[in-house]
Amino acid sequence: MPAGVVAVLAGLTDGPVDVGALEAVWVNGVGGQTFRADDLYVKWAPAGTDQDLEAEAVRLAWASRWTPVPDVVGHGADETGQWLVTRAMPGRNAVDPVWVARPAQAARELGVALRALHDALPVAECPFDWGVPARLARAGVPAEAAAVLVGPVPPVERLVVCHGDACAPNTLLADDGTWTGHLDLGALGVADLWADLAIIAWSTEWNYGPGFEDDVYAGYGIEPDPERIAFYRRLWNAT
Repeated sequence: MPAGVVAVLAGLTDGPVDVGALEAVWVNGVGGQTFRADDLYVKWAPAGTDQDLEAEAVRLAWASRWTPVPDVVGHGADETGQWLVTRAMPGRNAVDPVWVARPAQAARELGVALRALHDALPVAECPFDWGVPARLARAGVPAEAAAVLVGPVPPVERLVVCHGDACAPNTLLADDGTWTGHLDLGALGVADLWADLAIIAWSTEWNYGPGFEDDVYAGYGIEPDPERIAFYRRLWNAT
């Protein structure tokens, strides 16, 4: 248990924290952890990683004006790492066993939820960029290497404000199967809709098994575009 997480919660609750009562709900590939305490979630990122929780807090605050996302309670950093505290939202994430057992329904609602996000967030007012050049630059991929790794950039079908990490675990579903919100918007920014859509459909294979990508496209209300799907999956792997 990171000492920073205990300290943050102690400050929020004005008292000692029962560490044993904290529920560890997520661990990512760079050592970041997420804990739940009652109606609060604390996301923790160790120092030295590229996870920017301040950037996520800013994006959540911006997006909350138009679409359901977690309310930010607080965020900060010290020499050991960064933290972000948010309020719990209704619903289960789409990889909960309830939805893994009903993959076609869940996959379709992932498409519905992503389309709702894209339609709600105003491109003209978005200060964040998630376009191809910005992503390559952020990942430190030189232009020469990008040409080999991902190939030519296809024309934009439609600029939207993308989630940036659109995948099944970052979508919440109510018990009746309707979406209730989106999580983990740390990379949110303007890009082609396929930058999100190619990945959220791909995530159904990781989380439910093969055969459910078309349900996502149907829920979104679009025909699959093999060229753009392939490009944005190569970009995902490269960045």
